Amino acid sequence: MAIVGRRLGWLGAALAAAMLPGIARAQVAAGPTIANIRAKGFLDCGANPGSPGFGVPDSRGEHRGMDPDFCRAIAAAVLGDPAKVRFTVLTSQSRIPSLQSGQVDVVARTFTWTMGREAGSGLQFGPITFHDGQGFIVRRATGVERANQLDGATICVTAGSTNELNLADWARTNRLSIRPLVFESNEDTRKAYASGRCDSYTLDASQLAGFRSSFADPAEHVILPDIISKEPLAPAVRKGDPQWYDAMRWTIHALILAEELGVTAANAEAMLESPNPDIRRLLGVTGDFGPSMSLDRRWAYNAIRAVGNYGEIFERHVGANTPVGLRRGLNDLWSRGGILYAPPIR
Repeated sequence: MAIVGRRLGWLGAALAAAMLPGIARAQVAAGPTIANIRAKGFLDCGANPGSPGFGVPDSRGEHRGMDPDFCRAIAAAVLGDPAKVRFTVLTSQSRIPSLQSGQVDVVARTFTWTMGREAGSGLQFGPITFHDGQGFIVRRATGVERANQLDGATICVTAGSTNELNLADWARTNRLSIRPLVFESNEDTRKAYASGRCDSYTLDASQLAGFRSSFADPAEHVILPDIISKEPLAPAVRKGDPQWYDAMRWTIHALILAEELGVTAANAEAMLESPNPDIRRLLGVTGDFGPSMSLDRRWAYNAIRAVGNYGEIFERHVGANTPVGLRRGLNDLWSRGGILYAPPIR
């Protein structure tokens, strides 16, 4: 009985210590994925071959967009350096096998979170980084104003994407006859539409806005108001390494929390002196939340300093003042009418 009592006393003390923010917790050992990332010295991120605003190589081959910035944030959190990331370009069809095989550590390339991909393919999705939906783009000269006017049309779509299945479901539900023209990549699909091989191009509406901005005269093309699906876009990792999953998703949560708390890339250093307990925990001034994931105490601070908060990332790549020209909408903070919401760090 005395031994049992001592064990229960030790367990109670340990639980109490874990619940108190002021009690230091030792850094846990790195799990297999974080250990491998540190051993090779970089994060391997599955990237988009070309989606303006979300992921596209620039003239120097540097990947620019929201998704590359999320990968840089994760690299900063895990390795302390946003430059320690290698981008592996993946097609829609190669995303899942490349992640399953271990070729990449994380996929962040306009990846829709679905039950089939998570439960059936051995993946785990992080927080939704963009709430989207599938739409259609047409040439203004056609006079088409609504999607149901596309009966009999040839519609370009990318293979291996949720868009292909959604298009078939939508046509069947609405008893429309459409002729899908399927291509390997979004870039091939865009080129086919641009060359006149199809009457319409269907894709996530936000990506259509990006592609529209790349045309010689964007005004010649119209994105129809109809949205035919839910497309929650999120980064994904392999199942089986809960520590890596925690590190990835809490880095994204930290970027959202930073916007909510007014922490930016520019003021993060000054915010270390903030009396706000939420900010102090976010930036690692108090608590040992980073070490609980085998990360530095300043993991979130490093990520925010590297790429800014979620709002900064959004406005830099797809916001109203960019060629993509999107409004925040659903992707605004919950406190401003959107549905962007992150759990607290405490």
